[in-house]
Amino acid sequence: MHDAAFAATGIAGRYEAWDVAPAALVAALRRLRDSRTLLGANVTVPHKEAVVPHLDALTPEAERLGAVNTIVRHDDRLLGHNTDAIGLAAALAGLARPPGPGRAVVLGAGGAARAAVAVLLRAGCSVRVHNRTHARAEALATDMRRLGAVAAIGSEALPAAIAEADWLVNTTSVGMRGGPAGSPAPDGVLPTSGTVVDLVYRPRPTPLLAAAAAAGLETQDGVAMLVHQGAASFTAWTGRQAPLAAMIGALERSLSDATA
Repeated sequence: MHDAAFAATGIAGRYEAWDVAPAALVAALRRLRDSRTLLGANVTVPHKEAVVPHLDALTPEAERLGAVNTIVRHDDRLLGHNTDAIGLAAALAGLARPPGPGRAVVLGAGGAARAAVAVLLRAGCSVRVHNRTHARAEALATDMRRLGAVAAIGSEALPAAIAEADWLVNTTSVGMRGGPAGSPAPDGVLPTSGTVVDLVYRPRPTPLLAAAAAAGLETQDGVAMLVHQGAASFTAWTGRQAPLAAMIGALERSLSDATA
C-alpha cells in the first residue's frame, strides 16, 4: 500500500516490515533515530503504548490517546503521531448509519481500542469497554472519561451490553488469520439491530462479520480504517497528499492474493 503511494507520487521510497520483539523496541527506535534515510515508522501491536515514553514528543492526539501508531523522524528527534482515530473516523463515516448518540461496545483495550473509544465518544455515543484483562479496560475507561460517558464492563455484563448496542467494534485479534480462532462475541451474541465493525481484515469476512451479515446487520471490516490511517501516516512522513486510489487498489490486490 505505501509502496504504491510512493510510486504514485514519484517519491523514491520503500516501506519495510520490521519484526520487533518487545525486548528489541529500544534498539529499533535507536536505529530509526540514527538513520539519515528513514522518514519514520508505523507502530503496531504490542508496541503502541509501550513506545510512548521513548519518543521525544507527541502530537496532541497521540498524547490524548496515550498511544502511537506513527513515528516521524525530524533529524535525530522522534515525534509520535496517532492516525488510528483519523482512520477509524473516516471509515465509520462511510457507514449507512455512522456513529452518533446511542450505545456502543468496544472489545479490547489496546491502542486501537483507545482510538475507537475516542471516535465513538466524540460522535456522542456512550461506550462500554470489555477486555479479557479487566484492569486494562478500567484503565482505558478512566483515561477516556474526560471525553464522554465510558465505562468498563465485566464478562457477565457483556452479552446484554452487546445485544442492546447500536455499534459493536472489535479491536482484538480474535478471528484474525493466525490469531485466536472464533468470534470475540461471547456465545455468538450480536446486537439486536446495530452495526458491527471488526478491525481485523484477514480473513474476509471474519467469523464475527460473517455471523453479523447472516443476521442482517450492517458490517464493516478493518480495510477502510487501514487505508485512511495509512494515508494520514503517509502525509505525516512526506508532507504530500496521499494517493488514496492507488493505496486502496494496492491493498485490495494484496488481500485478494492472500486469499487466492
